Amino acid sequence: MKRVIIVLFVLSIFSCEQELKNKKVSGPVFGTFYEVTFASQSSENYQKQFDSLFFIMNKSMSNYQSDSDISKLNRNEAVNVDTHFIKVFNASKKLYRETEGVFDPTIGKLVNAWDFGSEKPKAKIDSIKIDSLKRYVGFNRIGLVGNTIKKVDGAFLDFNAIAKGYAVDVIGAFLESKAIENYMVNIGGELRTKGINIDKQSPWTVGVENPNFDDTQSTNIVLGLKDKAMATSGTYRKFKLDANGNRYAHIINTKTGFPSKTSILSVSIIADTCMLADGYATAIQAMGIEEAKDFLFRHPELKAYIIFENEAQEFEILNLNGFTE
Repeated sequence: MKRVIIVLFVLSIFSCEQELKNKKVSGPVFGTFYEVTFASQSSENYQKQFDSLFFIMNKSMSNYQSDSDISKLNRNEAVNVDTHFIKVFNASKKLYRETEGVFDPTIGKLVNAWDFGSEKPKAKIDSIKIDSLKRYVGFNRIGLVGNTIKKVDGAFLDFNAIAKGYAVDVIGAFLESKAIENYMVNIGGELRTKGINIDKQSPWTVGVENPNFDDTQSTNIVLGLKDKAMATSGTYRKFKLDANGNRYAHIINTKTGFPSKTSILSVSIIADTCMLADGYATAIQAMGIEEAKDFLFRHPELKAYIIFENEAQEFEILNLNGFTE
């Protein structure tokens, strides 16, 4: 009898130790927030490791950090870049070529000139100023040799349109290195999921916001996401008004040097990695509706949900390549 009780007691302890429950870790990063939810039997929440990884990536690619590698490169200083930088650089080259230059990390000087970047503009923007800065734009003139960057003096690199998504992937890879099979990483709305939400025994629930210009929040659609990443690019939060009250968005047209004129208000992309979802969402945001539809027809691997404004200034939706399936 005592032996049976002891065996049952041991099995009970073992069962408790094996029970998977979600842990949630959150904090500030990259001027926004991060939230990592994962199922683990360990008592470790990995916050120190997350913060360490964020520190390393900031040191590599943050334009807001004067001693980062990318800031040194933009000052034309010699730098040996790290693995994080190289991965983002190579992914940016892929996006640059596939979008025929719509996605271009050398747009940094123009982003700053329009007061959307890490440096405040030193003079009022006009067509003459834009023409003078456009000569620095062209990612095809930037090269990677080993771990050194070759660029023309004055070119200003800015990976903000892809680095946040990359950071999501890095945290996801870290969790997988710890044999964690169920997680969702969220950095400022850029997401990566694996497995299921253990607490609910269902796919991770994610949403797409309505593009509200008054800064209120409401959800347009909710869906389940499993083993995929999702990123959203929108012009409805980050925009400025000119003297005539016209809105202009933070996404710059690489050909004209002016903020993109498009009826697209929000683009959400589901892809295998958050880095690519982030970059593609930014690029498609800068396209017109027909150009975006054509691009996504040629890239069926990208699931897209586009909210745009029609001629009657009403919201319309494009659900492409099975976004909601």
